[in-house]
Amino acid sequence: MLSTHFLFIGTPEVFVIMLIVVMVFGADKIPEIARGLGKGIRQVKEATNDIKKEINESAKLNDLDLDVTKDITKEVNSVKDKLDDFTGPIKRKR
Repeated sequence: MLSTHFLFIGTPEVFVIMLIVVMVFGADKIPEIARGLGKGIRQVKEATNDIKKEINESAKLNDLDLDVTKDITKEVNSVKDKLDDFTGPIKRKR
């Protein structure tokens, strides 16, 4: 049996919640509520993007590097080069 659970709510519970929402607000108000929720989610997303942008700009002004993967890749390549120098002409055949 395939069922999806979101926050421990199953399919029957979702239908009951939807039925209660329709009964309380009416079918004509649901599109307005959905639009309001969509606008709210969009505003939160825009605010999050603005915060990320401000953090990145502040880091650039203060000469901070936020790209951790670049540093890790650099260190891994350094270790690989040292290992290649250590092994010399001995190489594994692939």
